[in-house]
Amino acid sequence: MVFPQLTPAPVIYLVEPFGGSVRRQNPNMPHVFWDDAAVTRGDGIFESILVRGGKPRNLGKHFKRFVRSAELLGLPEPGREHWVRATEEAVADYYRERGDAADIEAKVTWTMTRGRETTGVPTAWITVRPLPESVLRQRERGVSVLTTPRGYAIDLDVPWMRDGAKTLNYALTMAALRWAGEQGADDIIYIDPDTGRVLEGATSSVLMVKKGGRLRTPAPGAGVMAGTTQAAVFEHAEKLGWKCKAKDIYLGELLKAESVWLVSSTRIAARVKRLDGEKLPAPDNAAEIRQLIENAVA
Repeated sequence: MVFPQLTPAPVIYLVEPFGGSVRRQNPNMPHVFWDDAAVTRGDGIFESILVRGGKPRNLGKHFKRFVRSAELLGLPEPGREHWVRATEEAVADYYRERGDAADIEAKVTWTMTRGRETTGVPTAWITVRPLPESVLRQRERGVSVLTTPRGYAIDLDVPWMRDGAKTLNYALTMAALRWAGEQGADDIIYIDPDTGRVLEGATSSVLMVKKGGRLRTPAPGAGVMAGTTQAAVFEHAEKLGWKCKAKDIYLGELLKAESVWLVSSTRIAARVKRLDGEKLPAPDNAAEIRQLIENAVA
């Protein structure tokens, strides 16, 4: 069988999750077995990392969350030196082979699964590939967003739930995004239907800008994953005198805010221009906020 060529081809490194060897993988050849838990159960974790200036950004926060996700799912703890070295090698290969200037951005993805059913040995790999055009477009143009419930109760104390783990099981998230697209929107924000409490975007954190130099985001916890980009923004903004707080936010507050943004690792920042069909006017400080977020991940 002749496999179709991937253009442009990603760089893929297979990673021995226990700290052993790392080797390059041909992107036109399969490397995940039919009985891998990623395929059969969506049982695994991942991180998406922006590459800017030829360097992976916000690496410390991504690795901390990767380790936490592994712990929550009972996977082996990733070795920092091992993963960082493999990432740097993969990024260097990517730019050298493509001939891209360092100011051309890319995306690194770390993936670790529970592995094959027949062996029980985790499977792990790193990919480096270009940023999708849609990501760059939404950065520039902003997004139209619909709010929606998650479809299940988020305030129940369930001992086996693994809130906070960034898992591969994204089927419901992708279904929600397809639904939003069918309604003419770009993205979603999850809310608690009983209270109107704002949770998070499909693949992003919600950032609300209020008058008086205040930044707010939903507090991490049930239904809200701690965001690496949001954390970087708060750290940077506080040094500049912004008042930053993670707290409960309600839908009505978004409609009254100076501006609302979806922030994430590769999209960085997309201003919410329309929410549930209601236009959110552009604030006078939109350029300042965008630069603040950009500088936080620089």
